[in-house]
Amino acid sequence: MSTFINQCFFCSQNLIYIDYKEVELLRRFISSQLKIIDPKHSGVCAKHQRKLAEAIKRARFMSLLPTVRR
Repeated sequence: MSTFINQCFFCSQNLIYIDYKEVELLRRFISSQLKIIDPKHSGVCAKHQRKLAEAIKRARFMSLLPTVRR
């Protein structure tokens, strides 16, 4: 039986700060209805999920990401 450890994307990349200006990275963690994807499905750890949610909300406030779908 092989053990598979699902590591967080940000932990594996050694990213400490999630920049709100990196829109392409943030779009990977937003669903088609423009909601933040659950950490169970995205595989992000709790620490980075909080930073990711803050970066997404900040990008929405700065109008880099859409808040609603047309």
